[in-house]
Amino acid sequence: MEYFKKLLDLLKTEREEDHNQYRKLTEQSSVAERRANGLTWYPVAIRGSEMSRGDYLTVELERTTHQDISHQFRFGMPAVFFCNHDPKNDRVEGTVTHQNGNRLKITLRTDELPEWSRDGKLGIDVLFDDNSYEEMQSALKQAAAVYDKSASEPTTRLVHILTGEKKPTFQEQVPYFSAPKLNSSQQSAVHKILSANELAIVHGPPGTGKTTTLVQAIKALVKAENQKVLVVAPSNTAVDLLSEKLHEEGLNVLRVGNPARVTERLMALTLDSKMAEHPQMKEAKRLKKQAQEFKGMAHKYKRNFGKSERDQRKLLFDEAHKIMKEVGNTEQYIIDDLLVKAQVVTATLVGSNHYTVRELRYHTVVIDEAGQALEPACWIPVLKAQKVILAGDHCQLSPTIKSDVAAKNGLNTTLLEKCVNTHPEAVTLLEEQYRMNEQIMGYSSQIFYHNKLKAHASVAQRRLFADDKPVLFIDTAGCGFEEKLEGTSSTNPEEAALLLKHLVMLTAEWETQKTGETFPSIAVIAPYKQQIQVLSEQLSHVPELQPYLAHIAVNTVDSFQGQERDVVYISMTRSNSEGIIGFLADIRRMNVAMTRARKKLVVVGDSATLAQFPFYADFITYVEGLDAYQSAWELM
Repeated sequence: MEYFKKLLDLLKTEREEDHNQYRKLTEQSSVAERRANGLTWYPVAIRGSEMSRGDYLTVELERTTHQDISHQFRFGMPAVFFCNHDPKNDRVEGTVTHQNGNRLKITLRTDELPEWSRDGKLGIDVLFDDNSYEEMQSALKQAAAVYDKSASEPTTRLVHILTGEKKPTFQEQVPYFSAPKLNSSQQSAVHKILSANELAIVHGPPGTGKTTTLVQAIKALVKAENQKVLVVAPSNTAVDLLSEKLHEEGLNVLRVGNPARVTERLMALTLDSKMAEHPQMKEAKRLKKQAQEFKGMAHKYKRNFGKSERDQRKLLFDEAHKIMKEVGNTEQYIIDDLLVKAQVVTATLVGSNHYTVRELRYHTVVIDEAGQALEPACWIPVLKAQKVILAGDHCQLSPTIKSDVAAKNGLNTTLLEKCVNTHPEAVTLLEEQYRMNEQIMGYSSQIFYHNKLKAHASVAQRRLFADDKPVLFIDTAGCGFEEKLEGTSSTNPEEAALLLKHLVMLTAEWETQKTGETFPSIAVIAPYKQQIQVLSEQLSHVPELQPYLAHIAVNTVDSFQGQERDVVYISMTRSNSEGIIGFLADIRRMNVAMTRARKKLVVVGDSATLAQFPFYADFITYVEGLDAYQSAWELM
C-alpha cells in the first residue's frame, strides 16, 4: 500500500542520515573524542560475569574515570567490548542488557571472556543502533500486509482507521466513568477511551493532567476488559513515570526493559527484578553455577592434550550446554508465569518487541507522548492491538529527526497529528490546566487550543508577589543588540547581559518581599545552544546571583519539555535588520518555552525582528493588552 511504502522510503532516508552522522562521529575519532561524544566508556573494569541465555556470557563493566560525561548507552543497544592493545582485532560485539549509573551489563556473542580481557586497558563503544530501524521497518512491512487482509479482522480494521480509510466506532451503552480525582474534561476522556472500539485520543495541553487521566483510564480498562493493557512511550523516562503511577494505584505492572530513573521502587517492577524474586529462580541459579563450574573445569585442559583429555573436555562442555538449556527452559517458565499475572506491561515503543514479550497480543495499547513519537515506531505496538489510545500534544515539540529531507517530506508528522486531523470525533481535549497563571496561559490557549483552556482556581491568580506582573516582554528594539553568528548557531551577548540584569533586580525584589516561602525555581531558556553557553558563562560572573545558582537552570527549549518552573526567562536571541528569525519560526517550540512558567514569564527580544512574523507580532499585541510591555531602555 502507498501509505506504508512512503513511510518505508522516509525511514530509509532517516536511517542513512543517522548512520552518516554516526560515522562522522566515530570513523576518524580517537577514544577520547568518542568518550567526549558519549559513545565510549574508557577505561572500564570487569566487575563480574555469568552465563546467560543461549550460552552467551553476560559481563558487568564499570567506567572507572570520566564518570561525569553524559553518554548514549541504553538498554537494548548494540555495543562492542575492546582492548586498547589492538582495538581493531581485540573486540567482541554484544548487546547492553542493563545500565545503571556507571555500571552496565553487556551480553557478549561468545561463551567465555577473551584472552585479551586480562591485560591492557578495556573499553566499550556503543554501535550504530540498526536494531531499532530493523524493528520499525519490519513493523511497516507487517502493517502493509495486515492492511490487505480481511476487513473483518480487528487489527486490519484498526490499520484502516489509523491510515484514514475508515472511521472509528464507539459503543453507546457504556456506564459513565466517575473518579473523584478527575475534572469533567478528564472524565470525558476516560469515558471516550472506555467507549471506543478501535481508537481514542487524549489531547493534553501543558499542565492539564494528562498522566493522571491516563492512569485512571488504564485502571478502568483493566477492570472493564479484564485483560492485559500494553502501555508504551517513546522515552524511558515517560515509561518510568507511568509505571510508577500505575503501581501506586495497586496494579500489577511489569516493566520490560531498563528504567532510566533507577529508583528501588522502579527496579522492583522490572522483569529482571521480578525474575530474581521468583521461587523457581533459586533452582535456575544453582544450575547456572553448576554449568559454570563444568566450563571452568573444561578450560583447565591445555591446548596440547591427547584423545582422552579431548573427550573429557567435550563431555564437560556438553554437560554445561545441557544444563544451560535447562536453565533457559526454567527462565522461560518464570517469564511466562510473570506475564500471565501482569495486568499492565510497560515498555518503550521498540522495547514492546523485546524477545520476552514479542509474541504477546493485547486488547488495548496505550501510546503516551505520542506527539514525540516517530510514526514508524508506533506501528510496532499498534500491530499487537485491537484498540489504540493515543495521548499527547501535537502542539508541542515533534520527534527529533536527523534528516532534513525526511522531515520535510512528512516524517516529522506524527501518527497523533494525522489522527487528530482525520478523526476529530475520537479526540478529547483536556481543558483545565493546573500549572500557570491565567495570563501566562492566555496566549498559548488563543493560538494553539482554540481559546478553550481554563486555569484552575488554585493557579489562575498565582504570582511571585502580590502586585507582580505574571507576563513581561522586554523589547530590545533600537538598543543595537545585534545577533552574532557562532558556527551554525546564533548568540546575542548584550541581550544575555540585559536578561541577567533583570534577574538581579527580580532577586533583589524577592529579598524585600519574601513571605517565608522558599526561593523560586528559575529557568533561563534560549532556542540556541551557543546562546545557552553565553548565558551560563555570564551567569557565573554575576556576583549578586551566586547565592541563587542552585535554583537557576539554564538550557535549551527542548530540554525543558515536560518540566515546569516558578519563573521562566526566554532569550529570543535573534536581532537583525532583515527580520530573519530562523527556527524561531517553529512556533510549537515556542509554545513549549512559554508554558513552562507557573508564576512569571519574561520574554526578552527585539520586536523589530520578531514582529515580521505574525505569531510574535500577535504576542506583542497580547502583552500590550496586559500592560506587560517594557522597553529595554528603562533598564539601561
